[in-house]
Amino acid sequence: MAAAGLQFIQSLMLYQAFGAYAAALIEEKNWSKTSVSGASSLMSMEAVGIGAILGWFIDKYGSRQVIQIGSILFGIGLILLSQIDTLSGLYSAMVVLAIGSSMAGYFPLNVGIIQWFEKKRARALSYVTLGIALGGICIPAMAWSIQNFGWRSTALWSGVVAMIIGFPLASVFRRRPEDFGEVVDGTPKVAPGQDPGTETAPAQAVASFTVREALRTRSFWLLSCGHSSALIIVTAVNTHAINHMRTSLGYTLAQAAIFITLMTAFQVIGVLMGGYLGDKFEKRKVAAICMLMHAAGLLSLTYATDVAALVVFSVLHGLAWGIRGPFMQAIRADYFGRAYIGMILGISGMLAAVGQITGPLLAGVLGDATGNYRLGFTVLACIAVGGSSLFWFARKPPLPARLYRPGMSTIN
Repeated sequence: MAAAGLQFIQSLMLYQAFGAYAAALIEEKNWSKTSVSGASSLMSMEAVGIGAILGWFIDKYGSRQVIQIGSILFGIGLILLSQIDTLSGLYSAMVVLAIGSSMAGYFPLNVGIIQWFEKKRARALSYVTLGIALGGICIPAMAWSIQNFGWRSTALWSGVVAMIIGFPLASVFRRRPEDFGEVVDGTPKVAPGQDPGTETAPAQAVASFTVREALRTRSFWLLSCGHSSALIIVTAVNTHAINHMRTSLGYTLAQAAIFITLMTAFQVIGVLMGGYLGDKFEKRKVAAICMLMHAAGLLSLTYATDVAALVVFSVLHGLAWGIRGPFMQAIRADYFGRAYIGMILGISGMLAAVGQITGPLLAGVLGDATGNYRLGFTVLACIAVGGSSLFWFARKPPLPARLYRPGMSTIN
């Protein structure tokens, strides 16, 4: 619940709200789509620099301190955002927000959850992602606040609230269950033929890839590139969808926010579905189908001529995001184990961040060049189709030779 709460705060106040801030800044400051897109992409660039370091620290010391510091920095970043007057000021505020959201966001929160769950890992991570979706549902409130009180006041009070609520939630986190005399899933592992009353060491701690072993697998790279292609779509939509509906389709900021709310309502449904689907079916195949849904939804948004097309976008993109999102970390933990998952996810996140950087910038540059988002969004939809293939072929790798045991299958 603490992780879901932290994701709710970041989703409501930044990720899904940034589109509303972007539209307001473009209109008030007359800044270009590309320049505002650069600020959005800047939020992802820090992952390229600190992903591996952050992963190493979390593996060694746990995620609690990282999340606590990140919660404070996130609030400070929003307060700085409320004071900007120039593009350089915007970029500076976004750097602080980027570091804070990285340290108290998706990556460390999911690592913390992964350490405590195995059998129902997809379901547990889905509940965390539920916070992101619920934050999106409240976007009309943020849009209303920006319209009625201004983006400065909205950012300022968001920062204060983020620190007051975020720090106590961060304090809930603990490292691995083994450090507290507990076990993964709360159920002792029992070896074949062993007395059920006798506890054994968690098997997952043994059957874990090292970082080097994970990097040598084809699956690591396919998953990383597939995740990157997914983030291209998600970040581009978060940054530009509201402005597209405002400038090309004639909707007001508040009206456009309604479709984002509908999208996130279906994201909630997708999250609830994803927890079940991820524990029943191959996550890579489900993720591949979700990428096709992302593509179809984005095309519906791009060429919308009526409300029905925007509803189709909201349903498809929301469901795809909700179902696929939790799988991105769960599938890596399934493939590579828990022992070095922090650093593995950190390095993978560095690659995935390329998508976060590319999506908003590509849509913004092509939007400025052509006067609308049609070409940019169409290109991104094609990238999503390619991402579907990457997930489809990302099969579970065989265990490294050092982990083979007599009688063990060569494929885990």
